[in-house]
Amino acid sequence: MEVEVKLKLPDASAHHKVATILAPFHKVTHLQENVFFDGANGELSAKRAVLRLRFYNGDSRCVVSLKGKAVLVDGVSRVEEAEEDLEAALGRACVAEPSRLLSAAERCGLLKTVLAEYGCSDFVCLGGFRNVRGVFEWEGLNIELDETHYSFGTTYEIECETADPEAAKNILEHFLQQNSVPFSHSQLSKFAVFRSGKLPD
Repeated sequence: MEVEVKLKLPDASAHHKVATILAPFHKVTHLQENVFFDGANGELSAKRAVLRLRFYNGDSRCVVSLKGKAVLVDGVSRVEEAEEDLEAALGRACVAEPSRLLSAAERCGLLKTVLAEYGCSDFVCLGGFRNVRGVFEWEGLNIELDETHYSFGTTYEIECETADPEAAKNILEHFLQQNSVPFSHSQLSKFAVFRSGKLPD
């Protein structure tokens, strides 16, 4: 179970202010490309499951992830998640030709699980979006500052994976309030925003 605090920032100015304040604690920045798939007959979405390939910094790394039963309440997300690395070249081949996911399952245990659990006989690519993620270590928290680029606009968000979401949320909210940074609790996951086809209110 992945548990994350998700706080929405209203605009680029708020994002820039947080990045500037946290700059001394910056660890790495990831350029992410997220591509999503469903079974040809909607087998995954019918069971509220999400299959994603994520490419890092071009094609330096590719990660397959399967998420399910996501719940997002009061800025705290809980979702079942499994991940496994996949050769980037093979991942790109699957994006170009989604049916390649079937043969890729011979080299990826997680894809083999998807075939077994959801009974997919073929796949379709749903498209995706790009994300610029700055990672910071501050006050014992691993903070991810996201700038997410959809075809219909850009959103800004703070994420923090934690075993104690209420404590982490309190620390982050206090930090933002102290520095006069406007924010709100995220109401939708990035995938849900992508599927809605419009920026959240």
